[in-house]
Amino acid sequence: MELIDNVNKTLKDDLTVSIQKDSKISIAAACFSIYAFQELKRELKNVDELRFIFTSPTFIKEKAKKEKREFYIPRQTRERSLYGSEFEVKLRNEMTQRAIAKECAEWIRKKATFKSNVTSENMMGFMNVDSNSYMPLNGFTTIDLGCERGNNAYYPIQKTDTPMSQFYLDLFEQIWNDEARLQEVTDEVVDSITTVYSENSPDYIYFVTLYNIFNEFLEDVSEDVLPNEATGFKDSKIWNLLYNFQKDAVLAIINKLEKYNGCILADSVGLGKTFTSLAVIKYYENRNKSVLVLCPKKLANNWNTYKDNYVNNPIAADRMRYDVLFHTDLSREDGTSNGLDLDRLNWGNYDLVVIDESHNFRNGGRVSQDGDKENRYLKLLNKVIRKGVKTKVLMLSATPVNNRFVDLKNQLALAYEGESSILDGKLNTSRSIEDIFKQAQAAFNAWSK
Repeated sequence: MELIDNVNKTLKDDLTVSIQKDSKISIAAACFSIYAFQELKRELKNVDELRFIFTSPTFIKEKAKKEKREFYIPRQTRERSLYGSEFEVKLRNEMTQRAIAKECAEWIRKKATFKSNVTSENMMGFMNVDSNSYMPLNGFTTIDLGCERGNNAYYPIQKTDTPMSQFYLDLFEQIWNDEARLQEVTDEVVDSITTVYSENSPDYIYFVTLYNIFNEFLEDVSEDVLPNEATGFKDSKIWNLLYNFQKDAVLAIINKLEKYNGCILADSVGLGKTFTSLAVIKYYENRNKSVLVLCPKKLANNWNTYKDNYVNNPIAADRMRYDVLFHTDLSREDGTSNGLDLDRLNWGNYDLVVIDESHNFRNGGRVSQDGDKENRYLKLLNKVIRKGVKTKVLMLSATPVNNRFVDLKNQLALAYEGESSILDGKLNTSRSIEDIFKQAQAAFNAWSK
């Protein structure tokens, strides 16, 4: 008997000696990683056979369809571990998955057979290499081989040979031949690995990218911040004029407004930001909320058309009632603008402010040198957002970031009233939003150089 501490001597070190040409290997473990194959591929390519048992049900309940246009997200961590466990992130980031996966899949077709436990019974993990046995073994990953640390404080493995190892050799044979307990899943394993190196369409890559960016936020969605369909906004004329991608945007915007008090709709020019925001406005108007649209003066006719009784208004049946004012009106104290008397206007009574071309407010707040004149940004912040009722902010911009990350930060700050602590309380981050933007700018500067 020998004890492998996985520090001074690793399991990989021992296996490179123990695995000989035409060796027979049997493994029972929770997961299999292509990176573990990569570490031992020279030895594994010369074995006679490898038999692998997934000790918990794996690849048997939900099988991935091979249609390239359908993105399948495995729900079980042990299935995702094929492409590297959570502690093999560094290896995944080296972007060598494709080559390793292709080589591993070809090897499995020639040498390996996989079966999965289909019962609710617990199975202990262990490995047999010819007459040697290794136990315990949690998974077949670079962590278990001792190549990576993972989160183990210690991970000793006991190596035994015959006659002591005979028990594990007999145990594996007994389980392997029990059809009531095991189901073969070799094809499923190969199919899953194949998806890593197969040629995929651009939309497939797009969906994979979106999932990996946002999957950690999916569990955060709750009914409290989802649109209330009882308001009837989906029965409106504007809702039924939207394309599907615009409807998705409307629901996402309402979710962000309810959860974070603000949102930037940053669609490119021509994708219908105005119509998308009109559906959001309709939702809040159905909840008896007061809405203000702030836009450049040149866009006044556009916004006025959709709320007035005009023959060219495609959503006249919705009877929109929002107010329209201009960016420049924030600096005015009196006079009339777009039919509204500015010296009597209750700026602080708007529940939702929609800012068209919000990048005009990217420079943030500044007070004049004499200290008594605020710029438009501070006027908006103090007169509309901070004063009166709680105001949600929807910003429309095809260019949310112009030159610096601070341009984006200044726009986002309108949603949390310029007080970063308000947003910090809603974000589960270790650093403040201010620090995050500073780090992002520093990283960008270093990259650009």
